[in-house]
Amino acid sequence: MQQLFLVAIGGAIGSIARFKLAGFMMNQATDWKFPLGTFTVNILGCLVIGALAGLADKYDLFSPDWKIFLFTGLLGGFTTFSAFGLETMILLRNGDIMTALLYVSLSVIIGVVLMYGSFMIFRHLF
Repeated sequence: MQQLFLVAIGGAIGSIARFKLAGFMMNQATDWKFPLGTFTVNILGCLVIGALAGLADKYDLFSPDWKIFLFTGLLGGFTTFSAFGLETMILLRNGDIMTALLYVSLSVIIGVVLMYGSFMIFRHLF
């Protein structure tokens, strides 16, 4: 039960931070077609999760509860792209290059195809 609470609190904080930062960035680039808000959140999330994972790996810095709060809750609420980046980096670090390439390729291609397909189906059905 404690782990669920840690994920929930971290997720709430991360989601609010994502909402505020993405909104701020979009207000800075109102004439841009590029989705600067989401891009900024994703890139910043990757930077932060990489730094924290590096510290955790080198110094065993975080307890299991802190890892759940930070990685799953806070950064998971901020951006799941950071978790995707971390998982890909771990695969690459472990020498699983083909698995990493497959993971990235399939995640992007299937994700976009399913998003577009479900968008079109539900747009026309309802």
